[in-house]
Amino acid sequence: MEGISIEIILLCIGASFIQRTTGFGFGIFIMTMLPYFTATYGEATTLSGLWAMMTSLFVAVKMRRYLSWSRLWRILLTFVVVSSLSVFVLKRMDNALLNRILGVVLILCSLYFAFFSKRIQLKPTRTTQIGAGTLSGLMGGFFAMQGPPAVLYFISSEKDKEHYMAMVQCYFLLGNLTMTISRALNGFLTPAVGVDFLFGLGGVLIGSSIGAFVFRRIPGRLFRYVVYTYIGISGLIILLK
Repeated sequence: MEGISIEIILLCIGASFIQRTTGFGFGIFIMTMLPYFTATYGEATTLSGLWAMMTSLFVAVKMRRYLSWSRLWRILLTFVVVSSLSVFVLKRMDNALLNRILGVVLILCSLYFAFFSKRIQLKPTRTTQIGAGTLSGLMGGFFAMQGPPAVLYFISSEKDKEHYMAMVQCYFLLGNLTMTISRALNGFLTPAVGVDFLFGLGGVLIGSSIGAFVFRRIPGRLFRYVVYTYIGISGLIILLK
């Protein structure tokens, strides 16, 4: 992966800006391009998870007063189990097949949110938490983009954008930490991944800072629509690339 430090920094700026502004989307943005720069698909998901984890760490620490562990632990535990199994299966799958699956997943997510988001009102029940955690774990383990199912759950169950942002970033922080351990155990945390991770940290800081500025200025009543709009845009990206 030599000679791509500038590309990595730019990708990290864009992905961390989106993550900090909407609460998710790091993986959706970066995984449309990152697999072309890495030796294997598994290394790309590892890099994406490490950078996303750092983005979430900054936010979760800053907004920790808005956290409610009683509404977080069940969906998080489900995610940890499912994503760990998915990472194990990922090691045995074909890279080209995964790229095709990724494209289909992004398109389906964008269509689902575009046409059904206004009708969805999720409550923090046990069934909802386990269901969202399972879908998020599958998407996170295979594609490093566990965001959409978890975002739908948290944005429907939290009372304002500050509580939503704190909850979803803590979820991503702990989820990406467990997935990084699983990926390391399966051989995806390579020396090349470590070098590119360090290159990308500067971009993560820049993008997160700009995103925090924008987040503070988005009216609460419009925030939900900003989130849904980005999912639609991510679908267009994969359709047009």
